[in-house]
Amino acid sequence: MSAKRKDPDEQDRKCRGRRRKKQRGDDAEERYVPPPTKRRLGVSFGEEHFREAESYVENGLRKVRPYYFDFETYCKGRWVGKSLLEVFSSEFRSEPLEYYKLAAQAGRLKLNKELVTDLNTVLKDNDFLRNTVHRHEPPVTAQPLRIIAESDEIVAVDKPPSLPVHPCGRFRHNTVIFILGKEHNLKDLHTIHRLDRMTSGVLMFAKTLEVSKKMDELVRGRLVEKQYVCRVTGEFPEEMITCEEPILVVSYKIGVCRVDPKGKPCKTVFERLSYNGKTSVVKCFPYTGRTHQIRVHLQYLGHPIVNDPVYNTEAWGTNRGKRGEINKTNEELLQSLIEEHTAKQSLDILDITEEDLPIAMKKKESEGCEQCPVSSEPVSSESDQLGTKTDKDIEASVNVTCDVLTEGPTQDTDGNVSSGVPEESRHDLIDPLCGECKIVRSDPSPKDLVMYLHALRYKGEDFDFSSELPEWAKDDWVEG
Repeated sequence: MSAKRKDPDEQDRKCRGRRRKKQRGDDAEERYVPPPTKRRLGVSFGEEHFREAESYVENGLRKVRPYYFDFETYCKGRWVGKSLLEVFSSEFRSEPLEYYKLAAQAGRLKLNKELVTDLNTVLKDNDFLRNTVHRHEPPVTAQPLRIIAESDEIVAVDKPPSLPVHPCGRFRHNTVIFILGKEHNLKDLHTIHRLDRMTSGVLMFAKTLEVSKKMDELVRGRLVEKQYVCRVTGEFPEEMITCEEPILVVSYKIGVCRVDPKGKPCKTVFERLSYNGKTSVVKCFPYTGRTHQIRVHLQYLGHPIVNDPVYNTEAWGTNRGKRGEINKTNEELLQSLIEEHTAKQSLDILDITEEDLPIAMKKKESEGCEQCPVSSEPVSSESDQLGTKTDKDIEASVNVTCDVLTEGPTQDTDGNVSSGVPEESRHDLIDPLCGECKIVRSDPSPKDLVMYLHALRYKGEDFDFSSELPEWAKDDWVEG
């Protein structure tokens, strides 16, 4: 009996299948990947999170001592079949690749709770990655977070300016959610509406999901009356002004909008309260809730908020965006805003991090020079730019220690591996791997963290929450 002839097409399919498996890492050394664990949805923080860092007040600012934080993520679909080195180079550009080599040798990187020893490890589906970083939070104003009212269903607070509502970007402990949980024992709150980080005033939270859904329906159905107050440039008209210009989001990442025919419909009514010869106090009634709606409409009317760090800047042109006359593409506008805030060391105003910057800008800021207001201060004489280190330098840097930093990862009696940072020493230290520790930044002035826009009142059928008029909105206020 003759042997069965092999189908060449079938052989070709098998070869292609083996190549695909090899590309996905299936033919690499067998590595066990545990099944994913169910993670709790929503924003919820407990005592272990509150113990991460300590807050303190200094020179009118609320500050957070630098602390260690674990960034955790499951392997994304586009990462499968790629090495850790490839993912770090393409997805995590805020640090050079040499940093991740240092971090691996220092025990800062884990894959499925195991220390990463080889950055050429190919990622698989359900891989769980953890990166321990030394985190620095920007300061915020030290004005207290005041509780206006509390019931079994709702908590209403008077939010200070510069304080984000929930963790985002570089902010975690300096947020309303964390302060309410840590200092007022109000946890598991649900956001009903949001205020821009620089906006102060009435902010509501629901204590249950049911109440949150009910309140959300009221807000979306425009059954909640909202009143804001602001101080704008120039003499605002005495008559009531209605602005219904559509607003387009230029960048969700940075959070910048502009009036544009392609934008979403919105409506704001303005009423002048006073004029002191230079600036006007205006009450605002937003009927819709578009991003930065009040600020963008005021800019369009030619009366931007006096100290608006985004919509009252030279980046918008000589007329500062009046009547929508910007004469720049969206890309050019974003570039101008980033350049302006980079020069002022105020990128946190735009809520962006270093990795959001163009490569050239990051290099210019990290180098430090006489023309650049950011100066670098090495932790030791051997601390050069990470991007210029040799393998020998990297090996030596791992053994650089300070008074409270151990030389490497440790393992307890149960086999759990730590990052080499003792629990009692995880606050207020200089980390030899942390680039932020090498930069000397001057503190902002508390008044630089205040924008003259305030949520004055939120009123519904069965609730009415109001805050006091801010000092800058009173008739006898004199700008310092």
